[in-house]
Amino acid sequence: MLGRTVPDVTLKTRVRDESVPGPNPFRWQDVQTGDLLGKGRKVVFSLPGAFTPTCSTEQCPAYERSYDDLRAAGADEVYCISVNDAFVMFQWGKNLGLSKVKLLPDGSGDFTRRMGMLINKDHLGFGQRSWRYAMVVDEGKVVAWFEEPGINDVGADEDPYGESTPDKVLAWLNANPR
Repeated sequence: MLGRTVPDVTLKTRVRDESVPGPNPFRWQDVQTGDLLGKGRKVVFSLPGAFTPTCSTEQCPAYERSYDDLRAAGADEVYCISVNDAFVMFQWGKNLGLSKVKLLPDGSGDFTRRMGMLINKDHLGFGQRSWRYAMVVDEGKVVAWFEEPGINDVGADEDPYGESTPDKVLAWLNANPR
């Protein structure tokens, strides 16, 4: 993964737009991952799904708490990408009270598939999801990679979470300033 250019795919997002009439003032907006991740230094972490236990109680809240430290260590932005649609990601962010980490909906799994991290979680009724990982992207290239061990499609794991913690990413950023 190191040195690889991140995939440039279209994510279907929803953005608040007060000009939209009615009780749901949002509109669709396509976002290119190449635009988001192509300039500067970004931290990206991925997880199996919104509203799932480890993702909701540990990983995403830990990145939210570490956001300012990650930025101080040189990250221009921190993104969470998950194989969920924009509506689910929005409600999950509201539920978690996120105000710093930016949530990216990879509803079709295109980014995750092209990263080689799309797995089958049918054993849990989830379908296609992301394996848990984090990365530092510098000018569109992966410069640090943190992948949980044991990637598989058959549930032969206990949903590991240790390698992709914000502490490990922060340590790398501090050891590798721009």
